[in-house]
Amino acid sequence: MGKRSVLAILLMLVTVTGGCTINLPLGPQSKPLEEQVLEGDGSGKILIMDISGTISEREKGGALLGQSAPSLVSLVRESLRKAEKDDKIVGLILRINSPGGTVTGSDIIRHDILRFKERRHLPVIACIMGVGASGGYYVATAADEIVAHPTAITGSIGVILMKFNVQGLMDKIGVEEQTVKSGDKKDILSPFRRATPEEVKLGQEIIDQLYARFLDVIMARPGNRLTRAELKKLADGRIYTASQALDARLIDRIGYLDDVIAEIRKKAGDEDARVVTYYRPGTYKGSIYADAGVKGGALESLAGLDDVAASGFMYLWQP
Repeated sequence: MGKRSVLAILLMLVTVTGGCTINLPLGPQSKPLEEQVLEGDGSGKILIMDISGTISEREKGGALLGQSAPSLVSLVRESLRKAEKDDKIVGLILRINSPGGTVTGSDIIRHDILRFKERRHLPVIACIMGVGASGGYYVATAADEIVAHPTAITGSIGVILMKFNVQGLMDKIGVEEQTVKSGDKKDILSPFRRATPEEVKLGQEIIDQLYARFLDVIMARPGNRLTRAELKKLADGRIYTASQALDARLIDRIGYLDDVIAEIRKKAGDEDARVVTYYRPGTYKGSIYADAGVKGGALESLAGLDDVAASGFMYLWQP
């Protein structure tokens, strides 16, 4: 049955009932996370948790008759709470494939991982897959160790604030924008006019503070061997290959996800500890590499641009 047929039936039901309100679920109802074993049959469990796609505290919109999905921030919190209650969890792997995202979203996820470590005292290793840049790298600093795949891209340490100026376009099509405001800075960085030099300066001051915080979290990471002066030379926004990042001491070693699993199994003293992941009922993951890529393709990219436009200051690599 097509979507038009479903809508027609719903309209008919409303008509028949005289306009009475009927609470009908229009899409799949969200259910609690469940566990799936990917490998192994030991007694202990190693949880793989994805930090994938654009990091944001905003929910992801659903399609027609669908349902919005929880934000990455919400999903990480839910996963950590579930893992915290499971005494058989012996280690956590942060499987990262993200160009970063909002400053606040990245910071919340890092904070939640640190709190999990404090409460459970388990090994936590970040494994950067294809991309672990900007906010993705920011999150990785919460781990005891950062491992990158040989072909991974990381770095892009810094803050970006993107502003569109559509004043010229509006002039061409004959549209005029008028704003009534309480103070001359109330519409700071408005897309409908060019920013004044003073407004650019104010924006730069905020960026500088958020950039300093990024440096602080890198300096505080367990494996850090850089001085702040050395770090500032590396943190100019550029990206690094895995080998470059290792030489720069931004990561601890190069390896594969299998290597990270083997390391945690060794730390736990369980050579066949189960590798598990959490999933929402109605989905399926067939191996440790399921959903390892940046999710959503072009649609995910458009959603990421929407986050950029709405959220302002970003720890984001946007090529």
